[in-house]
Amino acid sequence: MPTPHLTAPSDVRMRGFSQRAEVASALAWIDANTPLLSSETVAVEEASGRVLSQDVIAPIAVPEFDRAAMDGYALHGKETMGAGEYNPLEFPLVGEAWPGRPFEGDVLSGTAIRIMTGAPVPCGCDAVVPAEYASEHEGRLTITRAVAPGQHVGHVGEDIARGSTALHASRRLRPQDVGLVASLGIASLEVVRRPRVRLLVTGNEVRPPGSPKGPYEIYDANSMTLRGLVARDGGVLESHQRLGDDAGTIEQALQAPGADVVLVSGGSSVGAEDHAPRVLAKVGELAIHGVAMRPSSPAGMGRIAGALVFLLPGNPVSCLCAYDFFAGRAVRTMGGRPGDWPYRTQRATVARKIVSQVGRVDYVRVRLGADGVEPLALSGASMLSTTTRADGFVIAPSESEGYGPGSEVSVYLYEWP
Repeated sequence: MPTPHLTAPSDVRMRGFSQRAEVASALAWIDANTPLLSSETVAVEEASGRVLSQDVIAPIAVPEFDRAAMDGYALHGKETMGAGEYNPLEFPLVGEAWPGRPFEGDVLSGTAIRIMTGAPVPCGCDAVVPAEYASEHEGRLTITRAVAPGQHVGHVGEDIARGSTALHASRRLRPQDVGLVASLGIASLEVVRRPRVRLLVTGNEVRPPGSPKGPYEIYDANSMTLRGLVARDGGVLESHQRLGDDAGTIEQALQAPGADVVLVSGGSSVGAEDHAPRVLAKVGELAIHGVAMRPSSPAGMGRIAGALVFLLPGNPVSCLCAYDFFAGRAVRTMGGRPGDWPYRTQRATVARKIVSQVGRVDYVRVRLGADGVEPLALSGASMLSTTTRADGFVIAPSESEGYGPGSEVSVYLYEWP
């Protein structure tokens, strides 16, 4: 896919945006410039949640031998025909089989052995009578139910055939997938490397939680939000740095090697101390600065060396929104996950009008009530509590003036699976 032709002003401080990119153009730029990362080898016990970079081919069959599917008695199935409560059949017991301790030798016609679940079915037997339909007395077995040949026996390769594709590349491994891999005796897997994410926090007024602060300083909420979102999307934190508003320090942090994605929190707008866009344009590529959306309109993105850089507004809701729309998509795609949002959706009816404006995308926090969907806040990008009081959000597209009462909408739910 060709890179969209976009232009971004290198310095809009104290001037404002003359134009803003459409959300669709920003997403297209991300998709065109986000690579799938290379693979790495991980131990199978560490593979849950990772994305396979190559198919898993079964080196063995599962099971590798015919095995009992339940506790009972192994015998010749055809010899049980006619057995019932009023016609019990008897067989001499000639031995037993346990998991890992098979019966040695063949079981001759007319005889049976005691067998436990998972034990190898010996030569000469082809069925298992469940224990509840049998009884023992003085070395003889009495059964009251017939079993067909092959019944209650797990056959070679019944679960997984040797040489078959057990799991396909691009699959995100669930716990049961890892268990299946372990059942094949595989100790390590090739998975997509997790994106290394550098988190840079700007703002002279920003202080770490728990530290003293002045009356006009603020605690750093964005870092905590972003750390959680990066972990959710499969990224790993390469570093977390609080830089203040010094342009030289920001430039050094942007240029340092080692990250696949760089998130810059704050300093992305048009204020005199908003250095990040100008610095990125100087030392890398500022592809987009300013997006036609609310909130997050000062968001930006570009590249430096081999890393993608996302400029996230300092207001907490704008920061969350810009990450979810743009940076998160890149982190997920790099790590082999679907780029689309991981939120569960729910269709619901609008109870109170959701207002928007043609020409921009609106990210509207909503609550789900007995009467339907109600907007919780249409403004207030600094009010992070709106996202904690909201059940989720609704997206009003750029061609829409919003949704009137009675409209059906998709609500993206904030709850985690």
